[in-house]
Amino acid sequence: MKVVGLVSGGKDSCYAMMKCMEYGHEIVALANLMPIEDSVDELDSYMYQTVGHQIVVSYAECMGVPLFRRRIQGSTRCQNLSYRTTPGDEVEDLFILLKEVKRQIPAIMAVSSGAIVSDYQRLRVESVCSRLGLVSLSYLWKQDQSLLLQEMITRGIVAITVKVAAMGLTPENHLGKEISYLQPQLHHLKELYGINVCGEGGEYETLTLDCPLFKNARIVLDDFQVVLHSSDSIAPVGVLHPSAFHLEHKKGFTFFSSNNSTTDASLESEKTSSVFVVQGEPVPESKDECHSENSTLASGETIEAMLQISTTKRDNTFSICCWIQNSCKNSKGLDKDLSAVLRKIESCLVEYGCGWVNVLYIHLYIADMNDFALANETYVKFITQEKCYFGVPSRSTIELPLMQVGLGDAYVEVLVSNDHTKKVLHVQSISCWAPSCIGPYSQATLHKEILYMAGQLGLDPPTMTLCTGGPTAELEQALENCEAIAKCYNCSIAASAILFVVYCSASLTPSDRIEIQSKQVAFLEQRRSYDFDNGDSSKVFDPNFLYILAPNLPKRALVEVKPILYVTEDEETTAQTDIQDTSCLMLPNYWDFQHAQWHDSCFQKFIISRKICAVILSITNEVAARICSESFDPDHTCQDSISEKSMKTIARFCIYLLDKILLENNFFWGDTMVSVFLFNMHFLI
Repeated sequence: MKVVGLVSGGKDSCYAMMKCMEYGHEIVALANLMPIEDSVDELDSYMYQTVGHQIVVSYAECMGVPLFRRRIQGSTRCQNLSYRTTPGDEVEDLFILLKEVKRQIPAIMAVSSGAIVSDYQRLRVESVCSRLGLVSLSYLWKQDQSLLLQEMITRGIVAITVKVAAMGLTPENHLGKEISYLQPQLHHLKELYGINVCGEGGEYETLTLDCPLFKNARIVLDDFQVVLHSSDSIAPVGVLHPSAFHLEHKKGFTFFSSNNSTTDASLESEKTSSVFVVQGEPVPESKDECHSENSTLASGETIEAMLQISTTKRDNTFSICCWIQNSCKNSKGLDKDLSAVLRKIESCLVEYGCGWVNVLYIHLYIADMNDFALANETYVKFITQEKCYFGVPSRSTIELPLMQVGLGDAYVEVLVSNDHTKKVLHVQSISCWAPSCIGPYSQATLHKEILYMAGQLGLDPPTMTLCTGGPTAELEQALENCEAIAKCYNCSIAASAILFVVYCSASLTPSDRIEIQSKQVAFLEQRRSYDFDNGDSSKVFDPNFLYILAPNLPKRALVEVKPILYVTEDEETTAQTDIQDTSCLMLPNYWDFQHAQWHDSCFQKFIISRKICAVILSITNEVAARICSESFDPDHTCQDSISEKSMKTIARFCIYLLDKILLENNFFWGDTMVSVFLFNMHFLI
């Protein structure tokens, strides 16, 4: 993609552009925000670094690309972590700047930024990118700062400190020093005081004088002044004000145009000094009217009559399922079906005094994965970041043979909470951390100690392409992505998982499926050993595993992993997996089923007393035969087919066994948030 690089002058923004080029992108322009007055070095801003802005103007000539600059007119008005368009906010200056860049260079598709830790900055850049239809690239996001600093130095970034504001750093001793010189001191201060070695906590700021991006010239600082902002005896604050500098042109520099032909530098003199000042006031954005409520009502009146809905209503957390019961198996198309289903769920949410903002997780099942893009187009008409101002829900999308059983083109399950205590992780930037979620669905949602993670594919995060190597390679990468997300909540999938749902493509061979199960177990064991060797002695849960064959997955992936984790600060919490003593427990006798030892082999369970009861009940052909034979069902004579009467017998057995597990562990059906019944329809006659 053609990329505009956000530059502050610091080492991070320059190295982020280098990473963009490493992953095949092309930097075609630079964008910079600066103070109203040239004499002002620093603004009181959480968003922008401005110290050294007097020198940034030279970057256009150093790199041979146009530089777009704008003077910051706004201030920090929206102080919430998540940003919403706010007139007069300094973020609107970034919007105006990038909008003009895009107008002048329409081929630009992405924006590079150097955020490493700050959610505040990342979310604002992502917000602006979303409004402009651009992709955010943040290749330094969540990377180890010690390794990053070493990489920057090794790969030729020459940067000096232009601000210091941390214990152990003083203006008189440390301003104007190269990061390669300060590296040992920074690591020492990290050990003493826990500072961020890349300065992500505001400990210091830098100005890049040379790097591999500077093909044409390097910057030489001739003179500077030290300006003391605070003489605090513990952590004095000072900035470097550049008084004089010049460019030292590099010998034999050349420019490379988009067709890779070499052009003499003398013919590009105008290009090397292309600096554009962007002015103007914010213009109110024209928003398209959303017709999600009525746009398909006329054509969907017959669909409305076929809609079915199911809910598990509790005081705080509950689920809603909606589908189209279409016995004639004729669909109006995915867009019509999904719109009708989402509209019905929306109205149900309103009845319960909720909205999309209350939704924690969405399972989206579609009949044909070829319609995935269309499903997203329809989805975003209902679920938007504006409606979900506490964070958009996490989501998984799977293809199921809905049409074959008369359920239309779309089936949706949503998990809802009637409070606003959820903590959402939504990273839209492409990075080296984990796959981005560009759109109104998030990587994970934490609610009341339960972490619901979006389905993860085996995507390589920086390229967003499926890794090569087959199903086990995809599984390993998907698990690595899950682990990266879990770390953001200070937990691990190896220790905290309650449940792993692993969707496998139906195209996989039986041997592939066995390898996937073995790889999953091996990965978790290796991760636990690694964590233990590194001093992590936290308790390890024994999770449930559910493997589901799906006709198709997004991006034609072979594997998708959807974990659910229990995240708590209570180190005394233990999972209860042993069989309880039920000698004094009076269990209701449903349909004359009697407990037998072999029943225990039919289920996996994960219990935390008075908090969690997760059960997976599996009925194989062999178990089905045994259930029916012990129930004296004369209709069940073949393991490869199940009559309607036999299916009722098996369903009753499942209810009996689930009821027994609930009662043994002091839970009740009324506590149920989600219950899902999956069956292989090919065995129904």
